[in-house]
Amino acid sequence: MQKKSSKRFKEIVKVLGKYGFKFVINTKNNRLKKSPENLRKAFEELGPTFIKIGQILSSRPDILPPQFINELSKLQDDVPPEKYEDINKVFFRDFNKNIDECFSNFEKIPFASASIAQVYNAILKDGREVIVKIQRPNIREKMETDISILYKIIKFTKRKFEDSIIDPEEALDELKFSTSQEFDFNLEAENMIKFKKLNNNVAFCHVPYVIKELSKDKVLTMEKIDGFKINNLEKLKEGGYDLNDLGKKLTISFFKQVFTDGFFHADPHPGNLLIQENKICFLDFGIMGNIYPSLKLSLNEIIISIVYKDLDKLVSVIISIGIKRGLVDRNRLYEDIDILLSNYLSTSLQNIKISVLITEIFKCAKNNNIRLPKDLILLVKSLIIVEGLVSEISPEIQILDIAVPFVKNSSKSYFLKSLNLDDILISSYNFTKNSVKLPTKIVELIDGILSGRAKLQLKLNKIDSSIEQLNKMTNRLSISLISCSMLISSSLILNLNIGPRIYNMSLLGLTGLILSLIIGFILIISIIKSNKL
Repeated sequence: MQKKSSKRFKEIVKVLGKYGFKFVINTKNNRLKKSPENLRKAFEELGPTFIKIGQILSSRPDILPPQFINELSKLQDDVPPEKYEDINKVFFRDFNKNIDECFSNFEKIPFASASIAQVYNAILKDGREVIVKIQRPNIREKMETDISILYKIIKFTKRKFEDSIIDPEEALDELKFSTSQEFDFNLEAENMIKFKKLNNNVAFCHVPYVIKELSKDKVLTMEKIDGFKINNLEKLKEGGYDLNDLGKKLTISFFKQVFTDGFFHADPHPGNLLIQENKICFLDFGIMGNIYPSLKLSLNEIIISIVYKDLDKLVSVIISIGIKRGLVDRNRLYEDIDILLSNYLSTSLQNIKISVLITEIFKCAKNNNIRLPKDLILLVKSLIIVEGLVSEISPEIQILDIAVPFVKNSSKSYFLKSLNLDDILISSYNFTKNSVKLPTKIVELIDGILSGRAKLQLKLNKIDSSIEQLNKMTNRLSISLISCSMLISSSLILNLNIGPRIYNMSLLGLTGLILSLIIGFILIISIIKSNKL
């Protein structure tokens, strides 16, 4: 295993070097690291793990610029299929039965071959047509090996990534999280069942049912969907579909998932949204997003704040839901968002892409040391895809026009549902109790001020750093004065030729002169290194 890992390590470094990413080995080629096309080619040659990394990164506009997003979006799961015999072994390990024993018919050539699994057409013994998704042999171990190697490469080359456009550890953490979900087919089956239950009453939505007895850790069997991609305009027009109606239905479905259910499809690209019998059929539930009630309410407030240009509310919500990764300057965050909204909202709301606007707001938060929850990042990724699909199907539809009324109604219903008589009584009691104490507290405060007992406590941020800089300046000034004094006194001693002599020069004066010159030289180097010259 160690030998294979070492061999793979060399292969990864060699391929990265081949496509110009020699900054991993040699800093002289650092300028080449910003080639999106070369990055895509390197990922393609390195295989499934790296294709998956590229696909994940292509959906992260919060950490990658547009040119990289566009290039990595070209990555496809066009991976050579595994042998049927090897796939059968994977199936046997889950069920202790061969594939032929469980199906009346099973097509041995997969119709889709992705980086993690292969997908087959099959017929159950009761005659139902199904899709069977089976993981590649040892794919989990292979990907985990690649990920561990990448962590090692990053560890050894961390300093070379300081000015990088992307935090490599963040990208790997995202990959690790995504693949851990996609490897668990039990989790995907549970997601399908939950999503189907939540959307049972939506007439235009369909979710395939799961064949539980033929679904386990590495095998997932589900209803077969005979449909076409939702953005296949040619077939939509042939079938007489109302494109505006379809666009609205897709938008409403997405906002229902987010603001009503709090459980949304996190990868709604055209391959996972098929049209069958006038219904939108959802596929592939490996990665799902969860919006908890408190986060849902915060998200509602973000959108309402954008529409009403309430900057104070928007900044407060971002700070409350974000994870602080350092000092947060509220004024700077306010100014950044103010500039952003001024640029966007100076035009009509009809010309605004809500996904782009929210992405930019999240970037502002990140630039101000605020990291937003993972589910919100997943939401933005999904929103970008959905908004792109809606504009492709029906360009006249403005997703914000549908979002705002939906969010308003959702906020009202959530507020009404959250009202509780006991909570109202307790809150009223506490308010009344504190209000009664208010006059006494005011009198105590005035007495404290008049008697000199009141204290005012000030907290100054980064004061330690300022004091440290001041100490350095004072020390350098002191050393400069000492050095100058030594230089002047040594010169006087040399001139008077006092004390013991060497080569007919005063030893005391010569020693002092050399020492003062050395101290001065060291001080100059120190100042230059700290860029304070």
